[in-house]
Amino acid sequence: MKYIETQTLPSLGTAEVRIIAHTPEAARAVAEALRDCFAGAEQRSYPGLDGDTRLHLTVDTATPGAPARTWLATSRTPVGTGAHSDET
Repeated sequence: MKYIETQTLPSLGTAEVRIIAHTPEAARAVAEALRDCFAGAEQRSYPGLDGDTRLHLTVDTATPGAPARTWLATSRTPVGTGAHSDET
């Protein structure tokens, strides 16, 4: 049976996002990716009907989130975490 949720539309400039995942970690990873693109409010998490996780969040589509980082930037070791010049 498919569940259809009925509710009023979110306010102008925002979007309500519903994430359904097998694990809370997967749902949080998707929410984090969305927050990188859009400013957002606190997320709300609920247990699903079949043991899954349901995560709801509101994103502000008019305000960008954190600046996106390229794959090259994310693959580099952060400054200050490598070996020092006097270490081998």
